[in-house]
Amino acid sequence: MSNLVIIPTYNEKENIEAIITAVMELPIEYHVLVIDDGSPDGTATIVKDLMAGKFAGKLHLVERAGKLGLGTAYIAGFKWAIEHKYDYIFEMDADFSHNPQDLLKLYDACANQGADVAIGSRYVSGVNVVNWPMGRVLMSYFASKYVRGVLGMKVHDTTAGFVCYRREVLETIELDKIRFKGYAFQIEMKFTAYKCGFTIQEVPIIFVNRVLGTSKMSGGIFSEALLGVIRLKLNSWTRKYPKKNA
Repeated sequence: MSNLVIIPTYNEKENIEAIITAVMELPIEYHVLVIDDGSPDGTATIVKDLMAGKFAGKLHLVERAGKLGLGTAYIAGFKWAIEHKYDYIFEMDADFSHNPQDLLKLYDACANQGADVAIGSRYVSGVNVVNWPMGRVLMSYFASKYVRGVLGMKVHDTTAGFVCYRREVLETIELDKIRFKGYAFQIEMKFTAYKCGFTIQEVPIIFVNRVLGTSKMSGGIFSEALLGVIRLKLNSWTRKYPKKNA
């Protein structure tokens, strides 16, 4: 079984070597694919140095010309993973808000517990967020509640960006039809997997706000997510979703 962790980056020079090293040192082997959107701070240069050194053959890089959106970065990574026949494909932030040790939990959920999609969930067992302002916690928590209610999807953390997919999921859900580029992308991916009949499991994690570097989050991102779910719901009434193989 082969595992690939996709890490999108923009100006993550403070974190990138440490996060890659933490993933590579896990007891289960993971490869890492960094999707860098033209970081002017030299993030890609650090990755290239690691590729030529101690992580040769396990670390990969796709460079893109400028900030093209989180969703398109992951779609590019998913297509790369499918092409290279990885069995389990993970989404993960570069800033240690997701604990690399929790990759083992997500892997276990998919490899051993029957999940097709495993979500590192901040809200499945209460509210497990550290160092966020209360206003942001409440906005995120109630946004996920809203999405769950509108879409009828039994997922507590619909905007989570720490996810494991079995390759079959990404091969089935028609990646070119995923439309959102911001954090609504996370909702669209989960909803599409759900409509295709895949099993989704939430794994409780503790989300810790970044210590180094600058957050890319904004109120506009949440607005996109809140409005986007209406479009997703309306489109789902007429769209024919491909189904999971029996």
